[in-house]
Amino acid sequence: MKTIFKSTLLLTALGLTFLTSCKDDNESNPTLTQPQEFVLNDIDINGTVELENTKSVTLTWSQPTPYNNFNSAMVPIYTVEISPTGAFTKAFDANVEDNTGADFFTLDQTYNSGADVVVSTETIDRSLVQLCGWSETTVPSILDLSIRVKSVIKDASFREYNEIYSNVINISTVPYYIQLKEADPEIWWLIGGDIADGSWGGDYGKCIIPLQTIEDNKYDKKTGQGTIQWIGYLGGNGFKLKQDPASWDVQIGQNDGGFVKNDGGSGNITVDEPGVYVVTLKTDELAGVEDKANTTALTIKKYEGSAPVFDGMAIAGSFNKWGDTEMKPCSTGWENHDWYIEQEFEAGDEVKIKQIDSWEFNKGGTFVEYSEGMYAYGVNGGANLKVPEKGNYLILFNDITGYIRFIKK
Repeated sequence: MKTIFKSTLLLTALGLTFLTSCKDDNESNPTLTQPQEFVLNDIDINGTVELENTKSVTLTWSQPTPYNNFNSAMVPIYTVEISPTGAFTKAFDANVEDNTGADFFTLDQTYNSGADVVVSTETIDRSLVQLCGWSETTVPSILDLSIRVKSVIKDASFREYNEIYSNVINISTVPYYIQLKEADPEIWWLIGGDIADGSWGGDYGKCIIPLQTIEDNKYDKKTGQGTIQWIGYLGGNGFKLKQDPASWDVQIGQNDGGFVKNDGGSGNITVDEPGVYVVTLKTDELAGVEDKANTTALTIKKYEGSAPVFDGMAIAGSFNKWGDTEMKPCSTGWENHDWYIEQEFEAGDEVKIKQIDSWEFNKGGTFVEYSEGMYAYGVNGGANLKVPEKGNYLILFNDITGYIRFIKK
């Protein structure tokens, strides 16, 4: 108790001393030193920067007088801003639809110092294309690009305070068009007497079936071209391939035993004997083939793997309390491996595709979003598929490959 009492007296005395000193010694008060400017140095470049053929540019700027808050140094956060006009009046905001009047772009990367800051020229160019809305034909041949640096301090809630800007420097650049969003993989469709209901009609699932992307394959970011594939039963009744389900302008048929591109008079593709086949199309190779010319971009081979035949498939999920909502078989007159159903979902709904009345065979995974919806490479026992957006979807499923495709209606 004596020790506690002595400590209390000591703290009280110290408190009184502190109050007295606050009155008499203003130099010990907390201070905040606010720098008013800093210098962005000119870039050491000779001539014009070709953004497509240059990897990066290096920026340097002077370190402002450190922010001093209660005698503790505050490290500034720096961002680089670029403008095609030099006005810096309205920032581009990727979270809004209307950016009319925006004349500068803030690059995503942040920095803690101005020593040898390397900025990717691809990042600069991509930002300019997004800001200016250029197409392949409207990109300017030369652009005088303005650059400045913004300095702020941030509190624990990431709110910004005490922002200041550097001077503006200018560099001459040659911009180029860059695809802001990767193209969807190019998909072709199967149609004919061997496909789905065999009617040669145009209804997805019921009459026509898509070829599928292949997991871990690469597809051209600009064209979407690459290798696509379908595995299923062919009975020898004939079929063709179409790029657009609604048009016969771009197609593949058969002539004299070979596959031919865009020949409206070509015959149907047939197999020598019924069975499960792998249909593979290399759309990148096909792009260089002239109309009415034979092509080796399409191959059809017997499937060597396992292809069990199921009595039924269903979708199950949060939308139906994980019960079975039965899918329709695409083919009813012969061996079927493709299924479809149309279903309404709320955003955030979870779903799997499974064997009817059993969880022994069930497919989940992770969706890849594309312009018309989503697709997934189904994994047996995989994670629940999560629907990102409310809507009515046509679901297509292949029970051999596990490929799942959601097309938003």
